Amino acid sequence: MTRVIRFHRPGGPEVLRIEEVELAPPGPGEIAIRVKALGLNRAEALMRAGAYIETPPLPSGIGLEAAGVVESVGEGVTALAPGDAVSLIPPISMARWPVHGERVNFPASYVVRHPSSLGWEQAAALWMAYLTAYGALVEIAGLRRGEVAVVTAASSSVGLAAIQIANRIGATPVAMTRTSAKRRALLDAGAAHVIATGEEDVSARLADITANAGARVVFDAVGGSLVEPLTASMARGGLLIEYGGLSREPTPFPLPQVLSKTLTLRGYLVHEVVGNPDWLARAKAFILQGVEAGALRPEIARTFAFEQIVEAHRYLESNEQFGKIVVML
Repeated sequence: MTRVIRFHRPGGPEVLRIEEVELAPPGPGEIAIRVKALGLNRAEALMRAGAYIETPPLPSGIGLEAAGVVESVGEGVTALAPGDAVSLIPPISMARWPVHGERVNFPASYVVRHPSSLGWEQAAALWMAYLTAYGALVEIAGLRRGEVAVVTAASSSVGLAAIQIANRIGATPVAMTRTSAKRRALLDAGAAHVIATGEEDVSARLADITANAGARVVFDAVGGSLVEPLTASMARGGLLIEYGGLSREPTPFPLPQVLSKTLTLRGYLVHEVVGNPDWLARAKAFILQGVEAGALRPEIARTFAFEQIVEAHRYLESNEQFGKIVVML
């Protein structure tokens, strides 16, 4: 038996329960992991609330990220062995492979030996954020040295990963956040410029930063009314990559800007990287090299104990965090 986090009905953080379930031995191509740390993501809050892209059968497990120690391996697994310290790449299906528990089985093909320079907290916070940012900025946008990359929701774990990746490429990351409260922290985290969207004229600031040339690449998790000043500030032929919808406002379609500037507005999910073997191989190499060089390092906002999972989800939904929320076992 092992303890896992499950929910029996959609709802707020209070629907999460810690329950004992029986864990079968790992099947062919799987490994069994003793979990040391869990990374929290908004996707988990969405699935718990019944608003995710995947609707699980209930009761359902939950969780996309974890790090721990290999306990045993299933038939056909040769690249990993008991005792290996590993972290998990987010699976395509959270309902099929929920990882928030004390012990879990997981496909060996999505398991990575993480660098020894990372502690359990950082290892559990690595893959969702950096794969998401890498796929958008490198594989889709082809961000180049010297270019400006606009990053909204910049204090999130994905936003901070995007800032670090842009800097590693040699681009100029412009961080957007709602208020100036996190300005100093974002500058310390590597942002070249910070724009407080609730306090400043977004279009005017971006025009000043880009010397009126506009930004070719915008990486947006917000949507809503922010889309209009963003697209108004983009360069001709620019690309806006939308990977979230944090705003509760309707998102207008900026037809005049799209037509006049021949813009591309593109939806994006990290599943595009996880489901593409070539992209995933390049992403793993880029991220691991960046970690070993000290250029890529997850920012941990706060840690909680396993028994505090409800409080951890409440903190996730408070939007107060700067970086990743991690649950320790």
